[in-house]
Amino acid sequence: MNLGRVPYREALALQERVRAARQADAIPDTVLLLEHPPVYTRGRRTQPGELPFGADFYAEQGIEVVDVDRGGKATFHGPGQLVAYPVVRVTDVLGFVGLLERVIVEALAEEGLPARGRAAEGRDFTGVWVGDRKIGSIGLHISHGVTMHGLSLNVDGDLTPFEWIVPCGLGGVAMTSLAAEAPGAARDDLMDCVRKRVAHRLATGMGARQRLVTPARLDRALAALPVG
Repeated sequence: MNLGRVPYREALALQERVRAARQADAIPDTVLLLEHPPVYTRGRRTQPGELPFGADFYAEQGIEVVDVDRGGKATFHGPGQLVAYPVVRVTDVLGFVGLLERVIVEALAEEGLPARGRAAEGRDFTGVWVGDRKIGSIGLHISHGVTMHGLSLNVDGDLTPFEWIVPCGLGGVAMTSLAAEAPGAARDDLMDCVRKRVAHRLATGMGARQRLVTPARLDRALAALPVG
């Protein structure tokens, strides 16, 4: 489901509603695809030094800071970055993390950019890398067997805000994007193409038949659920 650009807290509240519905088996596995206005999120393992400039500096840059319950450390979300939130049942968490890495790697390969997942090297390296530069991040939270949060892939956005934090808790690591690594890929429909590829490969990887759902249809499904 393509939601366009959604403020982070609004998307978080929607994920929580969708996950409650999925836990109740009231809806099938659902993937929310979107972009966020500029925001830093701090996962459960974030250390204080990962946002070294302080809240006032980040506020002056127009970047909100939000603490979340996902795994992982601090990261940045903003326009030009594709975010996918799979709200799905899983039984093998590590296997699902590997799937998310493969989804990103395969989507980039279709644009001619070789990349690799590194979750097998330790949780600090979870995500997708081009050489020694990180292009895709993964962070999850599992409750009653259903996921929240998911993956982010830098497509063609401004990478400067990553320079103001210690991204993913990895000092000295440069963040990159598809547009930065493959300038020839830059075009007006790049985000749209990457979003469709990620959605298709997620569905295929989970053994599901992809079915497009509008936000209005999802709202109706959630509204029909019993309260409490």
